[in-house]
Amino acid sequence: MAKRLCSELFVSRLSFYTTEEGLRRLFSPFGSIKEVRLIKDPSTQRPKGFGFVAYESEVEADRALKALNGRIVDGRLIFVEFAQARGPKKAADSQEDASG
Repeated sequence: MAKRLCSELFVSRLSFYTTEEGLRRLFSPFGSIKEVRLIKDPSTQRPKGFGFVAYESEVEADRALKALNGRIVDGRLIFVEFAQARGPKKAADSQEDASG
């Protein structure tokens, strides 16, 4: 059975000085990027050290993952993996309500 790939990547251990534009430049040689999201602390607007890069195709995402996972970027060893699909938030909330 073939493994199902995803076109969105999760990038962790980023430098706090990495920007969305820098992330886009780093990942753009591997394909057409749909979206780059650098996760920031809502109160300070400082990056939290991880983000997401979405490609147009799974093949492009796979190529970027293989090329960039374990590379040093902005002085930090980064990890790249396929993003996990997030389930609906309400399901987790309702489980807490049911147990409490």
